[in-house]
Formats: sequence, C-alpha cells, structure tokens
Amino acid sequence: MKTHLNPAIRLTGISLVLFCGPYSLSVLGIAQFAPDQGSGKLLSTGGNTYYEYIAQEFRGSEYFHSRPSAVGYNAAGSGGSNKGPDNPAYLEEIQRRIDTFMVYNPTISKSDIPADLITASGSGLDPHISIQAANVQADRIALARGLDPGQIEQVIRQEQEKPLWGLFGPEKVNVLKLNLALDQISTL
Repeated sequence: MKTHLNPAIRLTGISLVLFCGPYSLSVLGIAQFAPDQGSGKLLSTGGNTYYEYIAQEFRGSEYFHSRPSAVGYNAAGSGGSNKGPDNPAYLEEIQRRIDTFMVYNPTISKSDIPADLITASGSGLDPHISIQAANVQADRIALARGLDPGQIEQVIRQEQEKPLWGLFGPEKVNVLKLNLALDQISTL
C-alpha cells in the first residue's frame, strides 16, 4: 500500500503547487494580450447596462436573433446540451428551431439557414453570430423597422469583427452591438 500511497500524495502536492500558482499566473498573463485583457466589458445605453461578451436573448422581428442557448442565456450556469447529433430529442429541438426561424423569416429557404442560428454554442452564451447569420435576418429586420435593407447591411458591415490578430476564428458580429446600433438609427 505504501508503494502506491506515497507517490499519490507527492503527485497531489506537486499538482496543487503547480496548478494553483504558476499555471494560474500564466493564464492570467496570457489573458493580458486578449481583447480587454480577458475581463468582462459592460455597455451602457439608454439607462440599461449589458454584458458585451455574454449572449442575450432577442425575440422581436425588429432585432437580430442570437444563437440558441442550451442554458436559457443564464451566465450563472453556462454549458452545452451534451446531446449527440443523432439523439432524437436533439433532432426534434433542431427542427423546432428551424420551424421558429422559418416563421420569422418566411422568405429564406431552409437550406440557407446558417448552422449557428439553429445550434447552441458549447457555452450556450456565445454573443456572436456569423456574417451569413446576420445577413439572412436583414430583410426581416428592414421590414419590421421600415428601413431599407441596405441600411441593415451597412450596420452589419460597421459592426463586423475581424478574426483575433487577423488569424484566429472567422469574421463575426456581436448581436448585442448590432441591435444597439439598430436602435440608434431607428426608433420603432
């Protein structure tokens, strides 16, 4: 028993020292090179305060819709659904999301719906959607707000975010920023 217990205790002690000290400090150091130094960012407008990097739910026809959330947009408990792509309950959920999207966007064919508008992200709190996901919603928003679709497309271009350092990730848009920009150009 001593031959197994002593190495286990030593390994536990070494792990505690390494992962509670140098590892945590190195992650904090790396975060200093990330946008906003890895800290959350608040946006305040019209007397309301929003977290920029946490997804919010938008339901109205006059707003861009976020990615679905497996956690109901609750930042206290982020996570995915953990259901596989052939799970019947998951497939039913995806079909409901497609049906809901088609109700709001009847001019779009099912094959043109981007995956990020019907699948949740791993955290369930991803605040971004793809450029394609924003563009397929533009006509609905223009109609609901009484704007020219070109104005909506201009907002998408203005709010477009490039990949991190020009290398990592796709071009995307933050849904909250898009909707706040829409509210700036039109009042319903």
